[in-house]
Amino acid sequence: MWTRIRDFDRMFQAMDLLHSRLNGVVQNDVQPRLPAAAWGITESGPRTNMYDTGETLEIRVEVPGIKKDDLNIKLQGNYLEIRGTRKAESQEGFLTHRVERGATSFTRSFTLPSEVDSNKVEATLKDGILTLVLDKAEPAKPKQIAIN
Repeated sequence: MWTRIRDFDRMFQAMDLLHSRLNGVVQNDVQPRLPAAAWGITESGPRTNMYDTGETLEIRVEVPGIKKDDLNIKLQGNYLEIRGTRKAESQEGFLTHRVERGATSFTRSFTLPSEVDSNKVEATLKDGILTLVLDKAEPAKPKQIAIN
């Protein structure tokens, strides 16, 4: 009697081991690698580049189809937050067959590498690219020291 119960126990342990190994294979090797083609699909939001020119920080954010009125930019110290919303496009009198660019919203936040002067911020939106130019605060700007 006890031998049969131990046999069942060993069988279930073997099944658990096989199950965990198959999960590892599926998660590591077989999982489809989908390109993050549309920023609305990714978890982090729109693609962003940040450049340090020494005197300024320049940030470029891809925001296709979003109007400037639907963007909200907040700066506090060295914390930057960008929010955006794209509204659904629907035309009266037309039958919709496919919607791949639907309504969406995003929030991106960054801790900037240095303090910036919030009074000297330039924001432009052109061709679906939001460009922010942030002047660094005086203590954060590099200074050339002359040697006597």
